[in-house]
Order: sequence, then C-alpha cells, then structure tokens
Amino acid sequence: METMVEVTDLKKTFFLGSKVIQVLRGAQLKVLEGEMLAVVGPSGAGKSTLLHLLGALDTPTQGKVVIGGEDVSTFLPDKLASFRNRTIGFVFQFHHLLPEFTALENTMMPALIQRIHRHKAARMAQDILERVGLSDRLEHRPVELSGGEQQRVALARALVLGPRLLLADEPTGNLDDLTSEGVHQLLFDLNRSLNMTTIIVTHNTKLAALLGRTVYIRSGQIYNEPDGLGKEGGTSG
Repeated sequence: METMVEVTDLKKTFFLGSKVIQVLRGAQLKVLEGEMLAVVGPSGAGKSTLLHLLGALDTPTQGKVVIGGEDVSTFLPDKLASFRNRTIGFVFQFHHLLPEFTALENTMMPALIQRIHRHKAARMAQDILERVGLSDRLEHRPVELSGGEQQRVALARALVLGPRLLLADEPTGNLDDLTSEGVHQLLFDLNRSLNMTTIIVTHNTKLAALLGRTVYIRSGQIYNEPDGLGKEGGTSG
C-alpha cells in the first residue's frame, strides 16, 4: 500500500510580538493511502496547525510535507492552489456554506474554481449530494437545512472533485450525538467506497476509537501513545 502523507521534521513557530510560540517541534508522521487516522490532543497542542500544514493552507517553519509523493513546499502559489483544490478536501467544525447559494451551488464551487463547465459541475455536485443522502435538498439554502444536513453539504463540497485526501477538523463538534453518529458513519462509508485517505482532528473519543489508528500531539511532537512516552508517530501502523 502506498504512502499518501509523509511529514518529516515538521516545525511551526508563531511570533506574537516579542514572544516566540513553538507549536510543532520536529513532528513525524506517515499515513497510508486509504487509511483513516484520528489526531487527538489537548487544546492548543497544535492539532489544527498540523491539519493546516497537511492541507497546504500554511507553510512550515521547517520540515517537509509530502502529499501523494509530491513535496508541496516546492510548489509556486498557482500550482499549489490547483493541487490543493484537486487533491485535498477540507471539512471543518463550522460548515462555512455561502448562505445565498443552494446546496447544489455550494457543492459546485470547487469544480467552478477549477474551471469545469457549469453543466458538468452541476452533474458532479448532484451525484455527490445524492451519495451523502441529500438528493431531495438540492435547491435548499443553508438556512433551510438542519445542522446535520449543512455538514453533509460541506462534506459533499469537499468531495466533489474526488480528492485523494480528506482533512476534517472537529467535523461533528457542533452537532448533537445522534446527528454526529450519522456523519461519522457517512465518513466511514465514503472512505471505504472511495479509498480515500482521511485524517480527522477530534476531541470525540468515541469517534477516535472507531477509526483505524489514532496519534496524539503533545509538546509539539506526534506520538502513537496518549501519554507521549510511546514511539513517535512516524510509522504507518
């Protein structure tokens, strides 16, 4: 099985006035194609920072992020934006849907940004919305949808271009338990059917326990054990 994500000596430092904040301190991680991985750690440990670096939304202070065999740190801005749009899907705790557009139109956005013809983009969006169980909500705007339905639209939007990697940051953190379980099951089903690598940052221990593997962020490092004393998370299993 091929490696989808490989992180080597990843460091991220922020500057707050004269204060230096080291969030990641040489983190190592390898994730296989099709794997489902939970990333767990206390607030402020760097989970979201890691996800932003994996998704090429930010650049590391030091180290390397390789996605699908390509070192994204070497890409110029235009190539990086195109690669990110085609290869990586993002789902966040808050869905960030555009309120004036329908579920179909929101889902079409990544395809339109990729300059896919509007009619083809609409077909692609309709197909994925049907797959996430929203075939009867295509023309509904976000305000007309439940929280769970809004998150399903956000998931459909993340998947419309068939990304190889899905990154999710607390994807059900804003939903009730029953709705969360439905979204979790949907993530599992899509992972299996699309053979898509999925990395989920979560505080939800029930969700983390259901995923194939869990790693823990502590003191700027990634570990395979929650106490931070076990082997660093640079292995695939």
